[in-house]
Amino acid sequence: MTLLERINGPEDLKELSQDQLTRLAGEIRDLLIETTTRTGGHLGPNLGVVELTIAIHRVFDSPKDRIVFDTGHQSYVHKLLTGRVAQFGTLKQYGGLTGYPSRAESEHDLVENSHASTSLSYADGLAKAYKLRGESDRTVVAIIGDGALTGGMAWEALNNIAAAKDSRLVMIVNDNGWSYQPTIGGLAEHLAAIRVTQRYENVLDYIKTTLSRAPLGGPLYGTLHGIKKGIKDVLQPQVMFEDLGIKYVGPIDGHDERMVENALRRARDFGGPVLLHVITRKGLGYPEAEQNTDDRLHQVPAAGALPGTWSRVFGDEMVTIGARRPDVVAITAAMLNPTGLAQFAHVYPSRVYDVGIAEQHAITSAAGLAMGGFHPVVAIYSTFVNRAFDQTLMDVALHKLPVTIVLDRAGVTGPDGASHHGMWDGSIMQLVPGMKIAAPRDAKRVAELLNEAVDVSDGPTVVRFPKGKVGGEVEAVAKLGDMDVLRSPAAGLGADVLLVGAGPMALMGLEVADRLAGHGIGVTVVDPRWTKPIDEALVGAALQHRLVVAVEDNGRVGGFGDAVSRLLRDHDVDVPVKTFGLPQEFLCHGTRDEVLEEVGLTPQHLARQITEAVARRSAGDVREASQTVPGEAAP
Repeated sequence: MTLLERINGPEDLKELSQDQLTRLAGEIRDLLIETTTRTGGHLGPNLGVVELTIAIHRVFDSPKDRIVFDTGHQSYVHKLLTGRVAQFGTLKQYGGLTGYPSRAESEHDLVENSHASTSLSYADGLAKAYKLRGESDRTVVAIIGDGALTGGMAWEALNNIAAAKDSRLVMIVNDNGWSYQPTIGGLAEHLAAIRVTQRYENVLDYIKTTLSRAPLGGPLYGTLHGIKKGIKDVLQPQVMFEDLGIKYVGPIDGHDERMVENALRRARDFGGPVLLHVITRKGLGYPEAEQNTDDRLHQVPAAGALPGTWSRVFGDEMVTIGARRPDVVAITAAMLNPTGLAQFAHVYPSRVYDVGIAEQHAITSAAGLAMGGFHPVVAIYSTFVNRAFDQTLMDVALHKLPVTIVLDRAGVTGPDGASHHGMWDGSIMQLVPGMKIAAPRDAKRVAELLNEAVDVSDGPTVVRFPKGKVGGEVEAVAKLGDMDVLRSPAAGLGADVLLVGAGPMALMGLEVADRLAGHGIGVTVVDPRWTKPIDEALVGAALQHRLVVAVEDNGRVGGFGDAVSRLLRDHDVDVPVKTFGLPQEFLCHGTRDEVLEEVGLTPQHLARQITEAVARRSAGDVREASQTVPGEAAP
C-alpha cells in the first residue's frame, strides 16, 4: 500500500516525517498524471500546488478551519488528502468525482463555484461570521492564483479585508505567472519582478556592507535604513499589499514544503489578515507540462481551438473578417487559445487585447473601442458572460454600440459541471434592449452569422455556439422570412408540427422529424438563425400547423422558447406551443450526451413527448367536433 492510500483525512498527514512528505508528494504527482491523462482534467495547476496543499492541511484543521479555492480546478490534491483517493479514478466522469470542490462529496469542500476572483470575498464573509459568533479558534484560508488577481472583485475584497484588522484570515497568492495562459497585465508584470530579482535585498546589502565602512557610514546607513520603505516602493511588490494595511509574508518557494509550513504557522498565529506570497511552477514534475509553452497543460486534453471545433471555425473566420475589416478588433479574458482568437492574434497582433480574468472590464473596454470607431468582437465562455451582464446592458446596449459578443461553450458543456454549463446567456441576453442573438447550427452558419453580426452598426450582437466538434452541414430547402426551412412534411403527411430549433437543436429537430414521420406526423423544421429578435414570419407559419415546438440548448425560463410563445400571444395566435430546453437547475457533470440524456433533450425523448402532445390535440379536435350543433361548422 502506498503512503497516499493510507491518507484517509488531513489528520493522517500530521505525523509524517519530512522524508515521508517528499515521498507522498511524488505519489500524488504520479496519480495526478496517470488519472488526468486518462479521464481528462486540470493537470498543470494541480502539479504546481502539491507541496502547498500538503502544508495547508498540516497546519490548519479542516473542516473546522475553512479552505476556499479560487478557482476550484486546483483542488485535486485537496481531494486526495481528504479521503477521496479510492474514487479519484472517476474524476470528471458521469456519477464520479467532480473537477471542482463539491459539497456533496466532502465536508472539506465549501465553495463549488469555478468562476475566478471570488475566494477573497467568500473568505472575508466567513472570517467576519466566525468573529461575530465568537469562534476565535477558527481560521479561514483562501488560495488565489495570480491570474485571479486580475479580476476586480478580488481587489474589492482586499479593500474590505484590510479594514477588518482582527479577521483570522490567511490569503495565499499562488504565483506561477499563469492563469490559463501567461497572466496578463500590469499586476502580473509587478509580481513577475520578484520571481527574477532580489534587488531590494541586494541594495540593502550594498548599503550595509559598503557605506558602513565609509566615514560617517554608520549614521548614513541608519538614515537610509529608515527610508527603506521608499526603497521598497520602487523595488518590491509587497508594498501594494502593505499600503492596504495587510500583513505581507514572502515571497517563498511554494515547493519547499517545510518553508511553506513554517510561513503558514506564522500567518495563522498572527491574529489578523495575512497575505502569503508563494512562487510555484505550473506543471512541476511532468516534462510534457513544464515544456508546454501554451498553457503548461492547464487542461488535458488541451482546451485550445482544435481543427473541426466550433472555436476553430470561429477563429478562422475572424482572420478572414480581419483582412476585410480593419476596424474589427478582438478582446478575450485570459482565453486566447481556447476561444480560437490565437489565429487572429498571430495575424493581427496589434488588434487583439487579452484583459485577463476581467469580463466586466472586457465588455466596457469594448464599449470604449466602439465609441472610438471600431467594432470589437469579445470572445468569452458563455458561463462567464453572466459576470458582465450589467456592462452589456448599461455600457453597451444603452448607448446602442456595435459590439459583438461571441459566446463559446454555450449550452451543455460536459464534464466541467454546474458552474460551466452555458445555459444562462440565452435568457439574460433576451432581456437586453436592441440585442440581436445568433445561434448557428453548423460551421457554415458560424461564418455566415458572424459576418452578419459584425455588419450590425446600431447595437450589440451575440453569436453563441457549443463546445466540441462541429457536426455535418445542412442546407436549407426553403426560406421563411430570414429563417431557414430545413425540412417540410413528407409526402402524404399534413402540417402537424412546426418545430423551431435554435442552433444545433435545429439538426436534432431533423432526427425528431424522422421519428415522427414514422408515426404519421408531418413536421416542418425551421432554423431561426437569429433567436432575438424572432422573425415575425413565424406567426403565419404557426397558423398553418396544429402545434408549435421550440427547442433550445439553454435554460427554459426566459429563453428562446418563451420568446416564441410571447410572439404568438402578442399576435393572438392560439396554436399551442411546447418549449423544450434545459431545466432551470444546476446540472451535473458528464459528457454532453450523458447530460442531455439525463434532462430528456434527445431525439427519442422529444419525439415521444411531441407524439403525445399531437395525440392530445387530436383527441381534443374529435371532442370539439362531436359537440358541434348539427348544421353548424366546427370552429
